[in-house]
Amino acid sequence: MDRRSLLLRVAGVAAMAAVLSGCAQPGGTAMGASTPTAGMGAATNVTVYAAGSLREAFTEIAREHEVRTGQKVALTFGASGLLRERIESGEPAMVFASADTEHPQRLARAGDWGAPQVFTRNALCALAAPGVPVTTANLLDTLLRADMRLGTSTPQSDPSGDYAWELFRRAEQVRPGAFARLEAKALQLTGGPTSPKAPPGRGTYAWVMAEGRADVFLTYCTNAVSAQREVPALQVVQVPPELQVAAAYGLTVRRGAPQAALDFAQTLMAEPAQRVLRRLGFAAP
Repeated sequence: MDRRSLLLRVAGVAAMAAVLSGCAQPGGTAMGASTPTAGMGAATNVTVYAAGSLREAFTEIAREHEVRTGQKVALTFGASGLLRERIESGEPAMVFASADTEHPQRLARAGDWGAPQVFTRNALCALAAPGVPVTTANLLDTLLRADMRLGTSTPQSDPSGDYAWELFRRAEQVRPGAFARLEAKALQLTGGPTSPKAPPGRGTYAWVMAEGRADVFLTYCTNAVSAQREVPALQVVQVPPELQVAAAYGLTVRRGAPQAALDFAQTLMAEPAQRVLRRLGFAAP
């Protein structure tokens, strides 16, 4: 790692520490509170709600954290927007890791959560069925074909869908009229309240493509690579620079959460966890 990258990484960890210091006083209680939030005592598991695209990385990071600290971590995965709604309805998450920054910011604006910190990044790729003649160079032409079924996740419920719609807006700048055509044909197959679920043991995107529900699916590159590992015949196609959308993942901690929750959030920003994220295709904060 060069000196500039090291300085940026140190600055990111320091910024997260500053955010966390606003969530708790020394000893692990929230500023202005004398005890942890009801139902979140130090003896409980650290309850972490995280974007589905983080499943593989967080499962590994949490396992290593448990071995190192002895603190149990309970992981719940799903579409970030749906997880936010569950938190707003009263579910007792302590740490929220979203595939965007808007959902954690909404929680922070309500006052019960700390200001979010970007802890990793992702990008969009096209996951294509076997035999679809698609490349980075002809991706937009392929998506616009009338006979091409285009899969996306569900906007507002899942940031992956929001990023797909941002790609549509960028396509409009390249090809006037493209936004309306892409929006009209997009099949919102995942990430919504009523979206079908993959069978146990199956990855969502590998299953959707294996079921033949779409010819091309716009999803995170990490999801696409994971799906290809499960179904090797699938194609992973890079999105051209003029259409690419960067995904910033936001991390926030509930005010009043026990020290163990703050410790896990700091673990996510530390270099060992960042190495896991990078190995699985995520980018530095």
